[in-house]
Amino acid sequence: MSTMTSDEVRRGLVENRQAPYGTARCAHAEALSAAAEATGDRALLRQALDNQIDAYEFTAERTKMLVPFARLLAEYDRDPAAFSQWETHSLFWQFKWVATAIANSPEISLESGAGWIAEMERRYRIAGYSERPVREAELFLAEAMADDARAQRAAEAFMAAKRDAMSDCHACELNTQGWFWSHQGDDTRAVEVWQPVLDGERSCAEEPHRTLANSLLPLLRLGRFDEARAHHLRGYRMARGNESLLRSIGKHIEFCALTGNESRGLEILSEHSAHLRPLADLEARVTFYGGVLVLLRRLAELGHGDGPAAPFEGTPRTVHELYEILHADALDIARRFDARNGNSRVSERFAERIAQQPLVDLLPLGVRSSTLPSGPVVRAVPTAPAPHVSRETTTTFAELVAAARAARAQGHPAADAAWEAVSARAGEERVDAVLAADLLEHRSLAAAEAGDPSARQLLAEARDAHRAAGQEDRAVLAELWLASAAAQFGAAPEEVRALLAVAAASAAAMDAEEPLRARRIASVELLRIRLESHLRGEQQGVDTRLIADLTDFLASFGTSEDTESLADLLADTEETLARLALVEGDPGRAEALLASAADRGLGTGRPWLAVDPLALRAGVLMSLDRAEEAVEAARAALAHEAELPEAGRQGAVRLTLADVLLRTGEPAEAAAHALEAAHRFDQAGATAGGGAQARLLLTRAYSRLERRAEAAEVLQSALPDLLEHGEHQAVHARELLGDLLRELDDPRAAAEQYLQAAEIAEGWEDPRPQAGLAHAAAEALSGAGLVAQAVAAYERALELHRAAGDNPVAVVRVLRSLAWLNVREESTDATVAPARARMAEAAELLDGTTDPQLQYELAQTWHQLAVLLDQQVDAQEDDEYPGTSAPAETPAAGEIRELRLEAIGLWDRAAALYAVLGPDYLQQRFQCLNGMAWSERELGRAEAGAARLDALAAEVRALPENTAPDWIVPQAEEMAKSLRS
Repeated sequence: MSTMTSDEVRRGLVENRQAPYGTARCAHAEALSAAAEATGDRALLRQALDNQIDAYEFTAERTKMLVPFARLLAEYDRDPAAFSQWETHSLFWQFKWVATAIANSPEISLESGAGWIAEMERRYRIAGYSERPVREAELFLAEAMADDARAQRAAEAFMAAKRDAMSDCHACELNTQGWFWSHQGDDTRAVEVWQPVLDGERSCAEEPHRTLANSLLPLLRLGRFDEARAHHLRGYRMARGNESLLRSIGKHIEFCALTGNESRGLEILSEHSAHLRPLADLEARVTFYGGVLVLLRRLAELGHGDGPAAPFEGTPRTVHELYEILHADALDIARRFDARNGNSRVSERFAERIAQQPLVDLLPLGVRSSTLPSGPVVRAVPTAPAPHVSRETTTTFAELVAAARAARAQGHPAADAAWEAVSARAGEERVDAVLAADLLEHRSLAAAEAGDPSARQLLAEARDAHRAAGQEDRAVLAELWLASAAAQFGAAPEEVRALLAVAAASAAAMDAEEPLRARRIASVELLRIRLESHLRGEQQGVDTRLIADLTDFLASFGTSEDTESLADLLADTEETLARLALVEGDPGRAEALLASAADRGLGTGRPWLAVDPLALRAGVLMSLDRAEEAVEAARAALAHEAELPEAGRQGAVRLTLADVLLRTGEPAEAAAHALEAAHRFDQAGATAGGGAQARLLLTRAYSRLERRAEAAEVLQSALPDLLEHGEHQAVHARELLGDLLRELDDPRAAAEQYLQAAEIAEGWEDPRPQAGLAHAAAEALSGAGLVAQAVAAYERALELHRAAGDNPVAVVRVLRSLAWLNVREESTDATVAPARARMAEAAELLDGTTDPQLQYELAQTWHQLAVLLDQQVDAQEDDEYPGTSAPAETPAAGEIRELRLEAIGLWDRAAALYAVLGPDYLQQRFQCLNGMAWSERELGRAEAGAARLDALAAEVRALPENTAPDWIVPQAEEMAKSLRS
């Protein structure tokens, strides 16, 4: 760097302090210290060294602070009087940082470390500070050197000593205390100590970020999985991208590896791959690498060792390659610590950490993660057992076949899986003609389901095989499926109808004593009805012919003696009719049909038939405002969900229950079911479909529970999928995310979501959604301090609200916001004039209104204009007469007097209108009277202002109890007293 002047260094220090922490800030701080020294200005050098130490502390280079701190301490010893009170306090505060940095630096001997602690203790004692920070620093050193006895003594002394100005904030101290107990193996006590931080009662710049990360494994070991999940979602969001929190990032990666969320762990690693480099802070490096190594080892165990991991120093690496690089580096660091400490504690702990096995097979997190490349199946996901089908390993092939046939006879949805198991063993067993036909049938149906045209030929072969084996009832079914396959693969209508006729004739020709004859006849008729509808093609509106045919089918077969054997066909017909009734807008009829369909399944001992009708009925009941029955139906569907082997259908049932529960005011239980639904959809490969909907509902449930950080994390993960679910879904998702980000105090990111949502809605016929989004974006941009962008967004919102023409409240509020933005940076005649014009325009829109809501907005407009004028008075007085009021006989004084009188008049009008609106607006009236009173005082009319406050207090006393806020009377009396003093 070229020679800098003192002023240039000072400006550089201001810029550096405002820069984000990281490598660039540290490098700049180092250069500024060198430049400050070159100026010969000792005071400037002190500032630069202090800034350099601060820059290091909140990065992975904190151990580099030892040199600048030693120089700053030498400056202090040379001339303590040259240090200001603040500079002295800062120096002593940084002693704590240095003590930690020493403990984390293996190149510094134990003797030197102990010497620094002793020096810190001596200086703190002379300065009159508590020994609490000294003992905390000793605890870190003792823990680093594996001196358990000394660590115990230091911890006890640390927690016993009094707090004072040198003590760390409560949140940081609680993090340290919990960390100590966790290292002692007392997870319960650690979490208990951390609780105030975890609950948000104590916080600071790096808390609860660090404590949330530290709590993850203790909570898992305690079996408190819901809390661990929540802490991961909240904590990672806080720590993401923060170099000084790499230890915490490593713990989040480790958590993912130990909970079956390896893909998310890999995503987090990819986001922080830039930090896979030789960090100056060796302890941070080995801790971060340790978490990464747990993940990499787990990925290798799952068969992904040759898959991509993350780049190391810019070079892409596989899992195996990255593991070897990081393991060698981390192990070398651990051994350097051991060499300094004279024991092997660090290496042993490192080895124990990376060898950890999962603490839970799979903990669904709710967030969407990419799927790992396929590899050997290691973690089996259990499915629900089918009734009457043993989950125990069959001892013989015959038992396996019998179980498959029993499931098929019941119509159980697990029958396909049972036949798949038979097929897998068939090559090793003797297969007779009957079983060969059964296996051919299974193969042909699988081909049809997969959309393979060879299914038609396979079904014909299965039909012939069944017939040759003497299984006429199965042959008839094969003929039925042949007709269905012909329609599926585009055969001509005449061919489809001919195949149906063959199946119908075969069914009718079955022996009259055959128990399945009636069922086969009914099956043919039901398929004929459906295929005829298919052959008629798409129609405008509802297919009334289909409704009539299905109704006739119910009438014909629903009263026969064989209704029990036909239960599934009848239930399926009723469910179809119910869906058609919903399309026709007849939810009452739909509800009755679904209830009947569910009863048929439950009444015949086949509860799996009831699951879909019950779930659909729950939604219909909600539309009929029968909430209690809806919850009951949804819970009944869930009770039988285990009968369904398909994870996607299980997810749909849970999603239905979650939706009903959220709409009936049970967000906590709704969140639990939505979380599980998302997991089931992921298992089914429906992450982008049902999984996205489940995550959207989970977001809404978390938001209702005020778990906004978790909600935002879940929604952001699902957003790419939701954007593909149509414009309205995309707008809703972005608006919801914007709301969450705004509540999380990230207005810039919130504005981005609102603006993108508004862009999607731009072409809609109704301008109101876009107006609301532009309005929200403007407020967020204003909150982010982006004035020019906020003005543009407000102007667009104003245009759209006016185009909609039905929201005067929004128009008025936008006008007021624009007025305030005019005077945001300065209050001068030039800025106040357009602001006044905006306020006047808002008041004119509301003039003469008798609507209470609009009257409130009019009162607010007068009230805010009065405040705006009062601020102009203050600004003018500060500019013309700093620190005093304007002299009474000057032109400026006359202008200021007129402004005060105008403000008093506006406050008076606002207060009168608030009075008309009633006691609910007493707080606003008090604010107006208070503003008036102090302005009256400046005009030499203090008694008039005090009298108004007296009158308000008397009025409030006369109101019924609990009508007005308790604070109004005492504050009014106190203000009146002050005005008269």
